[in-house]
Amino acid sequence: MREALLPLFPLNLVLLPRTSLPLHIFEERYKEMINEALDQETEFGIVLVMKRGLAGIGCAARISELLLKHEDGRLDIVTEGRFRFEITATDGERNFLRGRVRFFEDDPLIAPPPEELVQKVLRQYYSLRNLDEELPEPRLNDSQISFQLGQATDDLSVRQHLLQSRSEEDRLIRLSQHFPSVLEEKRQQAQRKKVVHTNGHGKIPGGYLQ
Repeated sequence: MREALLPLFPLNLVLLPRTSLPLHIFEERYKEMINEALDQETEFGIVLVMKRGLAGIGCAARISELLLKHEDGRLDIVTEGRFRFEITATDGERNFLRGRVRFFEDDPLIAPPPEELVQKVLRQYYSLRNLDEELPEPRLNDSQISFQLGQATDDLSVRQHLLQSRSEEDRLIRLSQHFPSVLEEKRQQAQRKKVVHTNGHGKIPGGYLQ
C-alpha cells in the first residue's frame, strides 16, 4: 500500500470517494494549506472529527474547481473525493496538521456484490432522489457505486462505516438497512412542508394567490 505525508483538514463531515464537496475556507492555517494544494496541484485529507479525536480513516480530496477567491484570502472551492487512507501518525511541524497515511482499497479477495443487492439499493436511492432533487444521478458503471449512493444520507456514522469498509457488498448491505429510515424521514419532511404551505388546513392561506 502506498504511503504519504498528507495535509489533514479535520471537519464534522465525511467525504466519500468520487463524490463532490464544496468548501468555504476562512481559517488562516487552512487558507495556507489550500493555496499550497492549488499551487502544487496536490491533495489533502478530509478526516471526521469525533468526540475522542480524529477518525483513523479519511479520504484524500483534490480541488476540482476554484469558485471564488475573496479579497481577504477566503476561498470557495469544490473538492472531489479520491483515495481512502489510514492515519498511522500525525505531524505538527506546519501551521496545519499533517498525517503519515497509508492508502488502501477494497480487499481483492472479496467477491463483488450480488446484482440483486445492487439493484435493491439503487431503487432505494432513486426513491430518495424523488424527494431530494439535489441528489446527483449516480454513475452506474462505478464498481464501488455504494460511495455515490451514500450521498443520500447525512448520518456520519453510516458514512464513516462506508469509508472504512473494504467490501462493496458490506457497504451496500449497510445502505439497504439504513435507507428505509432515511426515506421515512424525507417523506415526513415533505409532508411537513406541505402542511406549512397550506397553513395546516389543506387550503392555500389568504394572500398567497396572485
